[in-house]
This record gives sequence, C-alpha cells and structure tokens, in this order.
Amino acid sequence: MKELTKAQEEIMHVLWELETAFVKDIVAKLPDPKPAYNTVSTIVRILQDEKGFVGHETHGKFHKYYPLISKEAYTKSFMKGFVKKYFSGSYQQMISFFTKEDNLSVSELENLINELKERKS
Repeated sequence: MKELTKAQEEIMHVLWELETAFVKDIVAKLPDPKPAYNTVSTIVRILQDEKGFVGHETHGKFHKYYPLISKEAYTKSFMKGFVKKYFSGSYQQMISFFTKEDNLSVSELENLINELKERKS
C-alpha cells in the first residue's frame, strides 16, 4: 500500500468520517485555514488516480468520492512501515521507546498487556 502525504492523509480522515463526500463537503470539514477548493480537488484526484485510495460516483458534473481503503487497513499498513522504518521492525523496541519517553505509563502498559492476553485467549 502506498504511503500518503500529510495532506492526503488529512483528506482521507475526512472521507473515512463522512464515508461519501463532494469536494465542497471535504473542504468544509478541514480545519482553518481551509485549503482552496481546487487544491482539495487535485489531492482527491491523486488519491483516486495515482494512489487507488478513493473511488467516485458521478452526479451530474460533480463527483461524490468515497474511500476504497478502510481506515483500519491503512493504519495497519502504516504502523507496519513505521515500526520497520524507526524500530527495525520490533514492536518491543517501539513500546520500550514510548515507555522511556514517558509517553506510556505503567498502567497503560499493563492495560496493553492485558488486552494482548485477552486476544490470545
């Protein structure tokens, strides 16, 4: 799966939330300062034609866009790449990093361990 730029990812988050949307709907959901309509339209076309993340239905002379890739599938692919790129493919190294950086408390780590145990059962 291809990696998205920050702008592409931001638009995908809007599409995942709305499920289907015209470009004007996407622009309305983006934070201020809002990008130009044409900018969003160009990014959506890239997501469709080059990346394969978005499909569309034609409504007159407008297109209503929808995600072809689920948020869960993208997240899974992104995280695998992130762990491979920054932690040599080791989830243990990643968790150790966040624990050392105080971004993951002991109680959060215990909850994570319990969650993993429940999934294995």
